[in-house]
Amino acid sequence: MTKRQIAYLACTVALVTSGLGAAAPAAEKRTAHRVQPGESIQKAVDAAKPGDTILLSPGTYRQSVRITTSNLTLRGTGLGTTVLVPGDATATDACAKAGHGICVIGTESRPVEGVTVSSLALRGFTNNGLWSSWTDRLKVQKVLAEKNGKWGIAQERSVRGVFSHNSARDNGDAGLFVANTIDRENGATDAKGTRISHNLLTGNRIGITVRRLRNVTVELNAATGNCAAVFVVGDESKPRAGAMTLRWNNIHANNKHCPKTPRLPFLQGSGIVLTGTEDTLVEQNRVVDNVGTSPLSGGIVLFKSFVGALNERNEIRDNVVLGNGSADLANRDTGQGNTFTRNRCTLSEPAGMC
Repeated sequence: MTKRQIAYLACTVALVTSGLGAAAPAAEKRTAHRVQPGESIQKAVDAAKPGDTILLSPGTYRQSVRITTSNLTLRGTGLGTTVLVPGDATATDACAKAGHGICVIGTESRPVEGVTVSSLALRGFTNNGLWSSWTDRLKVQKVLAEKNGKWGIAQERSVRGVFSHNSARDNGDAGLFVANTIDRENGATDAKGTRISHNLLTGNRIGITVRRLRNVTVELNAATGNCAAVFVVGDESKPRAGAMTLRWNNIHANNKHCPKTPRLPFLQGSGIVLTGTEDTLVEQNRVVDNVGTSPLSGGIVLFKSFVGALNERNEIRDNVVLGNGSADLANRDTGQGNTFTRNRCTLSEPAGMC
């Protein structure tokens, strides 16, 4: 065998071994299902297979939608042009009966994976604009959630969620809400990198609430005109809430007044509030002009949770915190290991942290 033949054989073996010489697999067939106003979105969703996209044309859709199939995309043409509002009050669908706009629902044994909802508005639902439970890698992007009765965009029992470039305004409770579970007092769960970023929160009771979770990043969001901008909530359950990062958020004049509830005093003038949280980093945020007289008022506030859980080992550093009342930085807790360093502020409680 010649040297040229040996070289050719070696090259062929290498190609086959690496897979480069194998035939390319057939591309998976994916279908786009187009829906017009007046047509059923649910019918298109039910007909779709994993990998398919449901495209909503411009217009108003008076209906709710339930997604239980993985790897679907539900996409409108823009949050100002594709709008979902409540439909028939006698609807029998579970999502509509619960008062939600869009539901993404899996189970503990079979979470719904890889669903994307984008480029549409959810307006005026009696409960939540978007509700999700038992999901993995849900993406909610470029969605407007407006004037919904409870939460604008909400998730429980889920991991690796991405909530980005959304707008949530004038919702009854939180504009964006993520939690371990809403129906029991369990310990915090690992959200496995859930990310809340580049969202605009205005006019809500609370802009963003993260409740009883670990491993969450909240960054590059803007919050103004809410009663409170960001709440990170834990309790005495194990494991504790925390191990989060809050950074690069712009929080300004969240001075709306909201009455007290059975769990919280009245809210007004709260920037970032940590209650019952551990090992959380709050850095390089701009928190200005949040003014009120609530026990939770102030720029960045550490407050013992209302079931008695303390904040511990949280690090508050390199933030611009100015013009807040009753304090720019407030440690109203007796927990240990919390540090405040290199923050630009004027008034702290207790004194000496600025």
